[in-house]
Amino acid sequence: MIEYSEYKGNKLIVLKRNEDDKYPFSFGKTKARLIVENFEEIKKFAEEE
Repeated sequence: MIEYSEYKGNKLIVLKRNEDDKYPFSFGKTKARLIVENFEEIKKFAEEE
């Protein structure tokens, strides 16, 4: 589930596991760019056992 929010005038993307997620993952454009630039390494990390 994806939502958008704002913090101090900056747009955020909010990722939730479900509607009742108490601890959503949110970040702004600077971190979003960093994630995109390093997506393949993040994907490898997530797939490790």
